[in-house]
Amino acid sequence: MSAFSVPYANFSLKTREVRDRLMQAFASVLDEGRYIQGPEVQAFEKEFAQYCGSPFATGVANGTCSLHLTLRAIGVGPGDEVITAPNSFIASASTIALVGAKPVFADVREDLNIDPDAIEAAITPRAKALVPVHLAGRMAQMPRILAVAKKHNLFVLEDAAQSVGAKLDGKRAGSWGDAASFSLHPLKNLHAYGDAGILTTHRRELLDKLSLAKNHGLKSRDHCEFWGFNCRLDEMQAALLRVHLRELDRWTEERRALAHRYHQLLKPFVSIPAEGTGEYHVYQTYVVLADRRDDLQAFLRKEGIEALVHYPTPIHQQPAAQSLGYRAEDFPKTMELSRKILSLPLYPGLTHGQQDQVADAFARFYRS
Repeated sequence: MSAFSVPYANFSLKTREVRDRLMQAFASVLDEGRYIQGPEVQAFEKEFAQYCGSPFATGVANGTCSLHLTLRAIGVGPGDEVITAPNSFIASASTIALVGAKPVFADVREDLNIDPDAIEAAITPRAKALVPVHLAGRMAQMPRILAVAKKHNLFVLEDAAQSVGAKLDGKRAGSWGDAASFSLHPLKNLHAYGDAGILTTHRRELLDKLSLAKNHGLKSRDHCEFWGFNCRLDEMQAALLRVHLRELDRWTEERRALAHRYHQLLKPFVSIPAEGTGEYHVYQTYVVLADRRDDLQAFLRKEGIEALVHYPTPIHQQPAAQSLGYRAEDFPKTMELSRKILSLPLYPGLTHGQQDQVADAFARFYRS
């Protein structure tokens, strides 16, 4: 049991709704007796690709693998640069460094997503790819980003780890760039029961290469095309994910309804994550911008409300990034937002009473 009356997450609520179907899927895989590279993975890949509006998808062990393998597959390596956002989870940049390339950051906008104008300024002759991050369930401005990429002949890898189902102008995340990476971690809107990931692409040759790369580079059990990794999606996780995928749109609409209710309750006190024209925000994280953020977070915890910060230290200020030579002030909007961002509890099953408790705490904090 959580120590909080309004916990940040409550995984059991969604599971309870589909428990019987999950158990049937679990039993089916047990009875089939095939746990690696089987029919459930193939079916999930096909269904997920269709959901995103992409021709192809391939399941992997986690979202980090999908970023890393894609960068390797397109030949990014030492001497290359890849541009991404500095306010994301560390994997957006670490996967660039792990293929030997240099992560290059571009500042973000008020919507928490990378600024297309800042991308243009960050491009050098060594740039090979862009990794725009659709942070917190809200898509980056892909039409402008793609225009910059086309101008400079850059590969576009969407980091859609937090934004499955998000849309811009009616087009889903995962169908805009050359490829897209998704995490299926338990905190994501579409989640496995452990680690899992998947990537989409419209390039058949890239799909074929990634399908080998995630399985040791093996074309068959006895024929290795190149050195690869063990980054496969498990058959059991794929079976459970297929159950969740059928409910994803319904759960997304529930999240959106709760988010819109938060908007009305909280807008007198903080900056809320309102949607722009053509945006369909899926609110993987409900992030407000709050003055006196740390004091507010401490107050909420005392009131039984678990609020988190994603992410208090931007990537360019992490010890691992010290060799890149960035100063805090190089990305002023990122630093400004890092002092205000606060993630509130939001998930299917969160009650209106719990939301009212959050709103009442905000009111008492800011009116005191």
